[in-house]
Amino acid sequence: MIIRRYVDLNRLTLTAQSRADAVLEDLYKEFDLRVAANPQGLCPIDAVLSFVRLCQAQSCGKCVPCRVGLGQLCDLMEQVLDSKATMQTVKLIEKTAQSVYETADCAIGYAAAELVIKAVKGFKDDFVSHITNGVCNSSFLNPVPCKSNCPAHVDIPGYIALVGEGRYADAVKLIRKDNPFPSVCARICEHPCEEKCRRGLVDAAVNIRALKHVATDRAGVVPAPKCAEKTGKKVAIIGGGPAGLTAAYFLNLMGHETEIYEQRAKLGGMLRYGIPVYRLPDAELDSDIDAILSTGTSVHLNYSVGKDGTFDEIRANHDATFIAIGAHSDNKLGIEGEEAQGVTSAVALLRAIGDGERPDFKGKNVVVVGGGNVAMDCTRSSVRLGAAKVTCVYRRRQEDMTALAEEVEGAKAEGCVIATLMSPVRVKSAEGKVVSLVVQPQIIGEYDAKGRPAPRNADVPEQEIPADIIVVAIGQSIEAEQFGKAGMELFKGSIVTDAGCAIKGFEDVFAGGDCATGPATAIKAIAAGKTAAANIDSYLGYEHKISCDVELPTPKLVNQPRCARINEKEREAGARCKDFDVFEYAFSDQEAKQECSRCLKCDYFGYGKLEGGRELEW
Repeated sequence: MIIRRYVDLNRLTLTAQSRADAVLEDLYKEFDLRVAANPQGLCPIDAVLSFVRLCQAQSCGKCVPCRVGLGQLCDLMEQVLDSKATMQTVKLIEKTAQSVYETADCAIGYAAAELVIKAVKGFKDDFVSHITNGVCNSSFLNPVPCKSNCPAHVDIPGYIALVGEGRYADAVKLIRKDNPFPSVCARICEHPCEEKCRRGLVDAAVNIRALKHVATDRAGVVPAPKCAEKTGKKVAIIGGGPAGLTAAYFLNLMGHETEIYEQRAKLGGMLRYGIPVYRLPDAELDSDIDAILSTGTSVHLNYSVGKDGTFDEIRANHDATFIAIGAHSDNKLGIEGEEAQGVTSAVALLRAIGDGERPDFKGKNVVVVGGGNVAMDCTRSSVRLGAAKVTCVYRRRQEDMTALAEEVEGAKAEGCVIATLMSPVRVKSAEGKVVSLVVQPQIIGEYDAKGRPAPRNADVPEQEIPADIIVVAIGQSIEAEQFGKAGMELFKGSIVTDAGCAIKGFEDVFAGGDCATGPATAIKAIAAGKTAAANIDSYLGYEHKISCDVELPTPKLVNQPRCARINEKEREAGARCKDFDVFEYAFSDQEAKQECSRCLKCDYFGYGKLEGGRELEW
């Protein structure tokens, strides 16, 4: 009798995933969720200590730097957290970390030590605070992550609760306590509030922007609050964009008189002249602006400071001045042939669309250079203008693009080509008109000072991309020279201010938005306008409070099982790319109620409640 031993006959066998492996994989996913939803206000030293402990647990233990050095670093940082350390301890932490960094045999010890070195240099004040005061230097004044991550600190859990109850007008009122552009932000906000949403500990962040969209779509016309008693003070606002209009709104509510000086024919700044109407319809923008103007501000349109009147004249006729000019000047590529006919800027293209003067791109090859949201706006707008082919050229990888991922995917769905790792070299032209863009393929390499992988020329021939139109979308700059001539300090073209928008040497002049930070998001400009309004009010000798008397429903303590995030539906790509109509649909009542139910009510339960819960005024 022959007995066959099948196992012995197999040179190789397939390895199936064991139950332990499956459980471990789930644990890794859970850990990823907790890292992604790292709550705002966490002590940075404690966070670094947790990372070092993790690295120590993952270390093989063969080399002394990992086995002993990481353990010593953990002990030393625990002494700091327990207020048992001295400044000599901090020096010892840095010296030990440097030793591990230089001698560790693997990346685990190297990475852990490098983070500790960065920590000591990056937030030394926190080490000092623990040692001298026994407390963390990090602020826990705003322990609700979504609100903390929102530059304007909007009461997000509050308006989510109101939307969940169908009280849409009250939700809009609550949003306006901190942000007078609810309809705008419902459409175009980059929703940083969602980045640290604690719902991410369970499954995925709440779709906060979409819930704002529901509120503004269904609230109808919501009147602005009544203004306080007139103070007799006058404030000039140079620039009618989101920062300037926000400041005007809150200053009017405080009882001050405001005057806006706007260079263009309509208010809105880059909201109107930098964002295409398929993302932000004029009606939505105008509804917010009308509510702001209803508080009583006066407006001077087509007014160019320096041409129609000087800055000194405006300043002399007002008790305070807020400079809120946007970034409306385009940047150049700086390559050969850029002056050819057919090369235009993102600013010029989007401004023409904002003015209703849409260029005809029918049948043309359009190449957009850039990787940000403005580049995506130009790319997707070019398709809607009738272009035969649209190519977006970017010198890094797609994952390195600063544009929102959904914008990039939306452009690809509409038929646009995303040509990554391509760096513009020169523009080829014939008889003065653009023929093509010559690009040099790139290879991604070492990380630069900003922590991004830096591209360099690949050892392959240049390529040509046929083009009738080239749109340069590599950023904008600020025209602040006249303010520099007035004596204000400038840095890289921006006005230097402190955190309160004040300008050194000009006690009655404030600045905020793009002119102070460089090109940024709409919500950051709105936050600057809010901050400036509060500090201008204080400068004028007042301490007015902005509040909202909307009463919130009492949250119910219920179980929170896993529930998938709902995303807004979009029009089919083949249809939406043919017009400038809105392409996103607001939630249904059922979808809105379900998404609201996913909110964990961080303002009411847990640490948020212990710290006083909601902020009722500012």
